[in-house]
Amino acid sequence: MLTGSEIRRKFLDFFVQKGHKEVHSSSLVPANDPTLLFTNAGMNQFKDVFLGLEKRDYSRATTSQKCVRAGGKHNDLENVGFTNRHHTFFEMLGNFSFGDYFKKDAIAYAWELITSPAWFGISKEKLYVTIFKGEGGVARDAEAYELWVAQGVPKNRIYEMGLKDNFWQMGDTGPCGPCSEIHYDMGAIASDQGHTDCEFGCDCGRYVEIWNLVFMQFDRDASGELTPLPKPSIDTGMGLERVTAVLQGVISNYETDLFTPLIRRAADLTLGAGNTGELRSPGQPRAAVPTRAETGSGRVERAHVETAAIGRLAEQSSAGSSTHKLAASLRVIADHSRAATFLISDGLLPSNEGRGYVLRKIIRRAITHGRLLGQMKPFLHQMVFAVRDLMRDAYPELNETADRVTKVVQAEETRFAHTMEVGLEKLETLLKNSPEKLAGEDAFKLYDTFGMPLDFMQDAARDQGIAFDRAGFDQAMEKQRQLAKASWKGAAKQTANPAYQSLPKSEFEGYRQTRSDGCEVLAIIHNGLGVKELKAGEAGEVILDHTPFYAEAGGQVGDRGWLYSDDHNTVIAEVKGCYYPIQGVRAHQVLMRSQQKSPPYEKHVGWATLKVGDRVDAVVNTEMRLWAST
Repeated sequence: MLTGSEIRRKFLDFFVQKGHKEVHSSSLVPANDPTLLFTNAGMNQFKDVFLGLEKRDYSRATTSQKCVRAGGKHNDLENVGFTNRHHTFFEMLGNFSFGDYFKKDAIAYAWELITSPAWFGISKEKLYVTIFKGEGGVARDAEAYELWVAQGVPKNRIYEMGLKDNFWQMGDTGPCGPCSEIHYDMGAIASDQGHTDCEFGCDCGRYVEIWNLVFMQFDRDASGELTPLPKPSIDTGMGLERVTAVLQGVISNYETDLFTPLIRRAADLTLGAGNTGELRSPGQPRAAVPTRAETGSGRVERAHVETAAIGRLAEQSSAGSSTHKLAASLRVIADHSRAATFLISDGLLPSNEGRGYVLRKIIRRAITHGRLLGQMKPFLHQMVFAVRDLMRDAYPELNETADRVTKVVQAEETRFAHTMEVGLEKLETLLKNSPEKLAGEDAFKLYDTFGMPLDFMQDAARDQGIAFDRAGFDQAMEKQRQLAKASWKGAAKQTANPAYQSLPKSEFEGYRQTRSDGCEVLAIIHNGLGVKELKAGEAGEVILDHTPFYAEAGGQVGDRGWLYSDDHNTVIAEVKGCYYPIQGVRAHQVLMRSQQKSPPYEKHVGWATLKVGDRVDAVVNTEMRLWAST
């Protein structure tokens, strides 16, 4: 049986033999792409190559890319530990063609690697493929269908799907195209819903996508029209964790050797050496990962709630399988220790903003699950060395960064312990003053301000016979999400205003950068009318000849940021939002700085007005852009 490391190596070797350049994984922190919270796919580091903005000395590449999905549009955080295949950190195996080969070779390569006994040797009888059926004015991918048939795939195992499942695009505009997915039948035992005879297409967990082949063959313009690319390209992604589960004959990714050493180490650190329960080795059959309904919401055999006011611990217990209760928490710790180790290794630090805030959430969620298992002392920092030992062959940089990473994690553990003490004291006060129900809004304040885990609060309320207002908690959570996404929309109703009709289009530079210097002020709108200038303290809209600001459209929240004077240092206006008054024109909704501003702006009183014809530097608030996508 192949190990996870051998599977990774075998994938890369296959494509190297096919003339591909092996490229090392890029950082989890995107270097030049402010649209991403974290690197979340193998193609991220090649985005500019696909867009034609960068050329490299190879036209074929293969990678094993580190990925994190724990925020933004891909937020798997709350599912981790409670499903078979959700992770914060995972590895994406991929092969790429930059205008070299296309569908014929991509499909042939994929089928050879997966089914040939010389490589992965997966049974063809267990595989299904999908193609794009044609939808939304885009034709059916008949070429891919015929190519799969030519590989010997039975026609009754080729399924046709629509835009949602089998058409990929990089953004609202730019490269896009149909895709083909390869799925594996895990068998009835993998069904989360206990299905015994369901067919392909059922989403019960039996049929697992293991590889997606994207055929980038069109360029979509701002009007939505598709034009064939002169050099169509290939972008594929295969989840290492998923294909390892298939090849090692287990249902859950967490039962592969990519995770079992970490789970055992987590058990040693939280439960004590040797107390690993019924954890099994890779390949040994067992039931699927327990669902939230099976485990309860944080109810584990030794769930504790600290009461900081009097320094005691109240041990809780609940009925049910102790193995299932341990398993989810140990999986969370194993997964989150991988994510935290690699994120910090790539230069990120815990903080209260942006990416650092997501990292802090990951670390604290792992600590919380350690506490649910009864471990109140710092332990997570020791998991860093377990991650290093397991993954340093593929990522040798861990040898150099592990000592630094463990110090960062330990410091965060100490900080969180203090926060929990303060938060739990406030929780105890709330419970004393809430004899019947703990208000969801009050609970959310503890969650949001002190990082108080929802599980802890629910258990504490239940122990004292107090109802927990989950609906109110969820409403407060949703309210916060909406506020985070909100942008100033007051002028959005002016789309028909004649003041905008004759304005030239703005050149958008936000895909490449978050700062544009020397932007000319083409027009200013104040109170619905075109004006020559905005004075200090006034609000209005500014049209620039070029800009990095995203405009609000199709669910994309408009950017916020600042306009600087031509000395590149003085903030003259805050940009509260950006939108399209008419197609192609970006209106920046601004508030001019007042001359009477408090520090640090009192030295900038020289700029009292902004005039048509002035040149400014437009700078996006990158943290706000990241969180607007959350």
